[in-house]
Amino acid sequence: MAGKKPTKLEAPDVCPVCGEDVPRGSLACPECGADHNSGWREDSDVYDAVDLPDQDFNYDEFIRAEFGSVPKPAGIKTFWWIAAILLIIVFIVIYFYAAH
Repeated sequence: MAGKKPTKLEAPDVCPVCGEDVPRGSLACPECGADHNSGWREDSDVYDAVDLPDQDFNYDEFIRAEFGSVPKPAGIKTFWWIAAILLIIVFIVIYFYAAH
């Protein structure tokens, strides 16, 4: 029923102008107000009201343009690894020193 063309007085299931659901028995789209008088654009089968360019979106290019070409290093920096290991060694030494 979703792809069904409306008859003369029947509203489509989905508004071809804005893409919103049109309630059954409605005479106009509750979202954009399109109706039989303003035109349902019966020649369009799919919602295509967004005017986007036809080219594909390149996510990597977008990230480079927005945030620069040098990515930030992931993970914990070497300094913090060394600090954590030294802290563990200090705790172990204190534990064994206090045990004697």
